[in-house]
Amino acid sequence: MEKGQITVNTENIFPIIKQFLYSEQEIFLRELISNAVDATSKLKTLSSKGVAKGELGDLTIEIIPNKEARTLTIKDKGIGLTSEETKKYLNQVAFSSAQEFLEKYKDDANIIGHFGLGFYSAFMVADKVEVNTLSYQEDAEPVIWSCTGDTNFEINASEKTDRGTEIILHLSDDAMQYAEDDKLQELLNKYCKFLPVPIKLGMKKKTISEGEGEEKTDREIEVANIINNTNPLWKKSPSELSEQDYINFYKELYPYSSDPLFWIHLNIDYPFNLTGVLYFPKIETNFDIQKNKIHLYSNQVFVTDDVKEIVPEFLMLLHGVIDSPDIPLNVSRSYLQADSHVRKISGYITKKVAEKLNDLFKQDRAGFEAKWPDIGTFIKYGYLSDDKFEEKVSGSILLKNTDGQYFTIDEYKEKIKDNQTDKDGKITVLYSNVLNDHHSYIQAAKTKGYDVLEMDQVIDNHFIQHLEYKKGDFVFKRIDSDVTDHLISSDETIPELLSESEIKSIEELYKNVLKDSMNKIEVKPLSSDVQPVQIVKPEFMRRMTEMQMLQGHSMGKMPEMYTIVINSNHPLIANKLLKMEDNAAQENMAKNLYDLARLSQQMLTGADLTNFINNNLVQMSETSI
Repeated sequence: MEKGQITVNTENIFPIIKQFLYSEQEIFLRELISNAVDATSKLKTLSSKGVAKGELGDLTIEIIPNKEARTLTIKDKGIGLTSEETKKYLNQVAFSSAQEFLEKYKDDANIIGHFGLGFYSAFMVADKVEVNTLSYQEDAEPVIWSCTGDTNFEINASEKTDRGTEIILHLSDDAMQYAEDDKLQELLNKYCKFLPVPIKLGMKKKTISEGEGEEKTDREIEVANIINNTNPLWKKSPSELSEQDYINFYKELYPYSSDPLFWIHLNIDYPFNLTGVLYFPKIETNFDIQKNKIHLYSNQVFVTDDVKEIVPEFLMLLHGVIDSPDIPLNVSRSYLQADSHVRKISGYITKKVAEKLNDLFKQDRAGFEAKWPDIGTFIKYGYLSDDKFEEKVSGSILLKNTDGQYFTIDEYKEKIKDNQTDKDGKITVLYSNVLNDHHSYIQAAKTKGYDVLEMDQVIDNHFIQHLEYKKGDFVFKRIDSDVTDHLISSDETIPELLSESEIKSIEELYKNVLKDSMNKIEVKPLSSDVQPVQIVKPEFMRRMTEMQMLQGHSMGKMPEMYTIVINSNHPLIANKLLKMEDNAAQENMAKNLYDLARLSQQMLTGADLTNFINNNLVQMSETSI
């Protein structure tokens, strides 16, 4: 057996780091500024321990572009480096000063860095990098380290007199955009908007008012362009925040959005550290989920807006911020690495959202009902997608009837059980997904004392089947799935007024008139006030068709299957149509009654609708004459 050590050839690894460590070239700015923040945080920690003497002074980090010199400088007033530290930390790839510092001051410091690779991102955009630094330590000598992107470096004495570090990037030809103020402002807003140390990018103009009344004048002055909010709302205690504070922060994150419906402040320190604020935005009714609206931070450094590993898909409509140093990131801090922590965090967020929804329901039911049109679809989606979420929010799921009244599932069950329980003991829930189209069916159901739900959201087809499966004693029927008399199956029968031969005669008439071989024709004895001809669409077949369409498996232009039901007890059928001797007039009336049924189902269109109108106009004209 032979043992040994694997060696890494720096000549080979350095080009890999430069080209492939980060998915986006622009991330270099985040990494270098994060290092500057760490240097500042270290100084604060050492000062609080009495290790660093003297006043800290202004700790603002400066970003200084110079197009003429082709340079970009990141300057901090932090801990600085001695000559020995420069050699130790800059010349050893993946040797992290942050990690070493945390081991010594783990209970006092809040440090961003971990891997010791961020500094080398500078070579993605620079042909040459200089590090001009002076340590906080007494009697330390300033040094300047320089490297042109290979494995050779130089360290020379420097004339720097102020504590801290300047990283000077001599930009390559393809990176000159990073000397532009607008580009830098964009990247700083993206990656550094909430870092805990002020970051300055040049100066900006500000208008101030002086004097009062008629003597009041406005004057324009120049102030430092500080791009970040060093103490964002999610780092504060909820007890010190007002409702307006949360709305203002939402506007800071999403400047052109409507006010959010409500929000959830996350704050946990065991078994992992996580803070943040998640907002339920006001959603348009077209089920347009805007993903990538939750920003993931690690110690206030932006990481990604792709948080599907942390936030369950059904809550991807949420907006806001999640910040956790415990979320495992890949070495370039560009995306998540799945592990048990991520699963726990996902479970925690689901739990907090469910608790918030239940609290809103219990504390302000009227307000919760007002929000339901905006949040109902997504709560139902969670109800279908996550067993734990389903269990927690089951009592807060709302059903809305066609009169605009809201009920929990149990409340609705209690409301309809006496009048809508079928012969098998199952509660029949009647619903409509197109209220205008089903108006006549709904009114007929209400006449019999039935209640009808409004189920017009995209997800309701799945939601209905899930409830039937889970509850067991529920069965859902769309209002047009059968004639009103048969929607709630029972042992009661309605007497038939026609003889068998008369029924056969009506069947033959409609088969001859419609010449419809696909759809079934039934003659049934119904209540005399039920329409003479109705079109019903069997629940099972219609659901299967809709499910296929939702899943993208539509069968092209395949005609919809339905049943044509003729009410043999209706006076127009029993007393008029059946007794007509003029065959042409009889067929015309039969067709007219069928077209009226189609019209009530929004099925009479195009040439058929035109012919129907013209025929009726002719009949009206002949009658008036």
